[in-house]
Amino acid sequence: MEHRMGLYDTPFNSIKSGRKKVEVRLNDEKRRQLKVGNTITFTHIPNSSKKLTVKVTELVAYPTFREMYEDIPASDLDATGCSIDEMVEQTYEIYTSEQEHEWGTLAIGVEMVKGK
Repeated sequence: MEHRMGLYDTPFNSIKSGRKKVEVRLNDEKRRQLKVGNTITFTHIPNSSKKLTVKVTELVAYPTFREMYEDIPASDLDATGCSIDEMVEQTYEIYTSEQEHEWGTLAIGVEMVKGK
């Protein structure tokens, strides 16, 4: 099954280059449809003509982003050199703590299939 999601410039390029092996999302209704082996086509934000496709290699749910970042090596997130506090703060620029509390979080292991 193929899924579609948007992705900002920095994480888009990190996944495309192979540096980022784990994408971070809320574990909301849309993400709960994901299964290992599915594909996700990410559309670049703001340049929607750029796309990349990944295969889902792993799905791990966590109660909070902090717990996720404490468990996953920063190198898998292409966040080497960032503190856990910085990573949580950056995530809260996209998602609210209320959303995190309602849905929990999901670490999506990804592997490049093709890129444009």
